[in-house]
Amino acid sequence: MNKLSRAGVVGFCALWAAWASSAAAQGNSGRWSVEKAEAWSQKTPWLVGANFAPAYAINQLEMWQADTFDLEAIDRELAWAQDLGFTSMRVFLHHLLWEQDSEGFLKRMDQFLEVADKRGIGVMFVLFDSVWDPHPKLGKQREPQKGLHNSGWVQSPGAQDLQDRTRHVLLETYVHGVIDRFKDDPRVHVWDLWNEPDNMNGNSYGPNNLKQEPENKQAMVLELLEKSFAWAREAKPTQPLTSGLWLGGHKADPNRLIPIEKVQLAQSDVISFHSYGNLDDVKRWVENLRQHNRPLICTEYMARPAGSHFDPVLGYFQEQNIGAYNWGFVAGKSNTIYPWDSWQKPYEQEPKVWFHDIFRTDGTPFNPKEVEHIKSITAKSQPARKK
Repeated sequence: MNKLSRAGVVGFCALWAAWASSAAAQGNSGRWSVEKAEAWSQKTPWLVGANFAPAYAINQLEMWQADTFDLEAIDRELAWAQDLGFTSMRVFLHHLLWEQDSEGFLKRMDQFLEVADKRGIGVMFVLFDSVWDPHPKLGKQREPQKGLHNSGWVQSPGAQDLQDRTRHVLLETYVHGVIDRFKDDPRVHVWDLWNEPDNMNGNSYGPNNLKQEPENKQAMVLELLEKSFAWAREAKPTQPLTSGLWLGGHKADPNRLIPIEKVQLAQSDVISFHSYGNLDDVKRWVENLRQHNRPLICTEYMARPAGSHFDPVLGYFQEQNIGAYNWGFVAGKSNTIYPWDSWQKPYEQEPKVWFHDIFRTDGTPFNPKEVEHIKSITAKSQPARKK
């Protein structure tokens, strides 16, 4: 979703030592065995799709809030995903939606799943996210800033709720409530508990960005990440839990992992990761992560100017039976056709080569040849696909 910045890692050693001692005592309570994870993989069709936010929504709140939730628009866009042969979509939630109206939120989630299932598409839900704006607010969301990548996406929990321990009860009830409602629902493929938990957003909001983030953000996230896995397991979901590694510098080199990444790998039932590099970069990720002997899912990839393309990366994922969710689907309020560096130099015009996304709002593809390639790859897994 975003790249760069491990600011805040310095001084982490003491915290990690304390966590490691606790984890050693407690063990990975409830984590799936390697055998159970492999059995899940064998019975699950190849998970291929995109990170989905409808064109009308600048962020998770605008997608789901009652006064902006647009099931007709969602259905129209998911029909394009169905035509591509996609079997799953990764979709972000937000704890403030639960606080605002838990029953209404669950109802809208169920409606979304119904529409997706009609299209033969399952869902990976993302519960928390450390990326972009650390000050989320309910209600009417701001309009996109011209030429600026993800100018309105919001974190969950934001800086205030992350630092205020009295608000952590809300986070716990949110995890329990959402997962408990859908824990046996075959329309839900995977629970992604926390997107890019160690991200400090150093590439965003200009030179003063880090002043917006809590100084000890990563330490607080580490604590909550471990708790989130425990809360999720208490609900006893039949679907696997995961949280994906993302920063590409070491590509999951076991000798260079930071504490948050060690928790992600130690607690995930299935291993997920993000790779916006070329095929060689992807293969390095896979080589390192195969050591864990668990099913792999790439939950973010495809950034054309960065060298990450459907051809050849998607074909490699299909051959290796690695789940694949590219970033972006329909070019809309998220503005992810613009690259990450638009935070340093906003674009005045649409780039000749889109950074992310596949379709325009009318359903025409950015690159028709690219769409045909996607269809040719997904067609190879058609016989194994199940309703």
